[in-house]
Amino acid sequence: MKQIQPDNTKQPCCIPEASGKKVSSGAPKTVKKPLSQSQNCRDKPSRLITLPAGRGLVGTNFPLLSMDGEGPLRQVAIQAFEIDPLAVTNVWFQQFIDDTGYITDAQKYGWSVVFHDHLKSTDGLPRVANAQWWVRVDGACWNHPTGGSSSLDGLKDHPVTHISWNDASAFALWAGGRLPREAEWEYAARAGQGDVRYPWGNEDPTDQQESYRCNIWQGDFPNTNTAADGYAATAPVDAYAANPWGLYNMVGNVWEWCADTFKVNSLKRNAKLRNKQAVEEGEKLLKGGSFLCHRSYCTRYRIAARSGVRADSSAAHTGMRIVFDNR
Repeated sequence: MKQIQPDNTKQPCCIPEASGKKVSSGAPKTVKKPLSQSQNCRDKPSRLITLPAGRGLVGTNFPLLSMDGEGPLRQVAIQAFEIDPLAVTNVWFQQFIDDTGYITDAQKYGWSVVFHDHLKSTDGLPRVANAQWWVRVDGACWNHPTGGSSSLDGLKDHPVTHISWNDASAFALWAGGRLPREAEWEYAARAGQGDVRYPWGNEDPTDQQESYRCNIWQGDFPNTNTAADGYAATAPVDAYAANPWGLYNMVGNVWEWCADTFKVNSLKRNAKLRNKQAVEEGEKLLKGGSFLCHRSYCTRYRIAARSGVRADSSAAHTGMRIVFDNR
């Protein structure tokens, strides 16, 4: 049985790491067809947006969560690439499952973590030690988002969730694309606006009606969610206004996996230790924050914000967006 183990070297995690995982009895199922980029079953979506080559900004000189390695601000050369303006939906992920028979990590392990308010009862269910709002739920996975008999009714155009880095990479390969690198993700999110905090500029989102620019928490995390914007959990992938390059929900809604191994860009001793830990534990990078982010707890809905989690970890707010090489 896999264990929910808090990592005391980090801030209480937005995304709990499923350390010490062990597959439940019975051999894991395999895919029906080999996953090969040359044998993928789907054409590229017609909605893709081509981003031009340029100099992209990564990070910030004003980090709010320095332990995450948000700084320093630096320039990176970016080659032209194509990006999906939308996160991967439940409908598209279902096509992947139908074509390949792929079994996600959450399905292999038999559980994932769900936010406590989204369950009818949490009696007797294990919680993450230093993030009590996360509850281990048997059977929770991409098509049973709150476990048990829950379904995707009403969620077809919402982002797929309970997705690990391994799952996201397998989907991207099938689709003929790949996960974005952090520099590409930030380049896309900034949309040519320079050193901005958010995809729309520098104005901080608030709990007020006129500021619903992204799907994040409203209220006092983790106790009171007013859901004033209409969404207590995920929103449709095209909800809210797009950024100037036409990309939706680059922050908020669900965390998006990137190709990178998590790394802190610093020469300080604690950064070296953190990087060593990330390599040893196979941590990968997530960007964008989720519907659970709020200034009353953390502000990881900023473009420069980031998080590192084991590649086999999943949660009710982890999803993905894919990119394609510009050929």
